[in-house]
Amino acid sequence: MIDVKELKFDEKGLIPAIVVDAITKKVLTLAYMNEESLKVTMEKKLTCFWSRSRNELWLKGETSGNYQHVVDITADCDKDALIVMVEPDGPACHTGEYSCFYNQVFENEDLHEFSLDGLMKLIEGRKTEKKEGSYTTYLFEKGLDKILKKVGEECTEVIIAAKADDKKETIYEIADLCYHTLVLMIQMGISLEDIHRELASRHVIDKKVKQEKMTK
Repeated sequence: MIDVKELKFDEKGLIPAIVVDAITKKVLTLAYMNEESLKVTMEKKLTCFWSRSRNELWLKGETSGNYQHVVDITADCDKDALIVMVEPDGPACHTGEYSCFYNQVFENEDLHEFSLDGLMKLIEGRKTEKKEGSYTTYLFEKGLDKILKKVGEECTEVIIAAKADDKKETIYEIADLCYHTLVLMIQMGISLEDIHRELASRHVIDKKVKQEKMTK
């Protein structure tokens, strides 16, 4: 572990800090720290930055409540940039977005792979910008009861396929269930990050239980 004195701050006494969600591994924001804000960050275990516009220390979450609990801080090979892994209490961006990085500039469709994030955005688009003839838009127009009915039906289909020991059909039905569950999540304002965090919290609890058993 290196000493803070080894870090290379620029001519203004600042060092860029890339803040990353420790659970989702997504970049949340890019901010700057000086020696004092870095010291506060390590002492409080909450991100504290130097505001270049206000020329003062800025404890993230002090006014919004969206604190960022620091997991660890790592410097790059040149020791002139930091990655700060955090567990955030809420959105990182002042706009209310989960991350400050949400304005896409370019996408290479040849290399772009399927992702749940991409599917979620597509589904959300069918709710905010209704598309005629879209099944997803149809579900949103019918509302929660219709969506819940479809989730229930797909659960039953998964059970039937699995009970028949039909792997291919089970995969197909699980995919249908996942899709309708994502629609339900969008309808209720639940994000993938919400589910990710819930699963991660259970992993921690499970790990603690295993440790307790090993000590008995």
